[in-house]
Amino acid sequence: MIRPARQSDLARITAVRTSVIENHLSVEQLAERGITEDSIWADIAAGHLGAWVGEAEGRVVAFAMADRRRGQIFALFTEPGFEGRGLGAALLVACEDWLVQQGWVQAHLDSASDSRAAAFYLRRGWEAVAEDAGDTYFRKQLSRQQ
Repeated sequence: MIRPARQSDLARITAVRTSVIENHLSVEQLAERGITEDSIWADIAAGHLGAWVGEAEGRVVAFAMADRRRGQIFALFTEPGFEGRGLGAALLVACEDWLVQQGWVQAHLDSASDSRAAAFYLRRGWEAVAEDAGDTYFRKQLSRQQ
């Protein structure tokens, strides 16, 4: 089940984010980048970030966020063991649809070049447009009829 994120989901969102193997960051590393539960909620509450969670087995096991200021998919992560269930794909569509509602006709994101995530985005119509220091930058034309 996919639904909008709530403030009460932030602890599970953090747990999912810090559980991943690829692109792993600790709570401390996230904080060094200015990403904390408080900063995320402030951006959601201000309408800058759209955020959704995917639930399975009665708990949040995946999440995604899009940034309306940049037309960017900011985050999309699935807890290990819950991949391949369609949660990531559904969360990506939620982000894309929301960005269209915010007026964007093109979105972008970046991912580690050799990651499963990079292949995931390519399979879903994202175009690799540049590489730098092991990261691939992607863009996608968004349809207003999604």
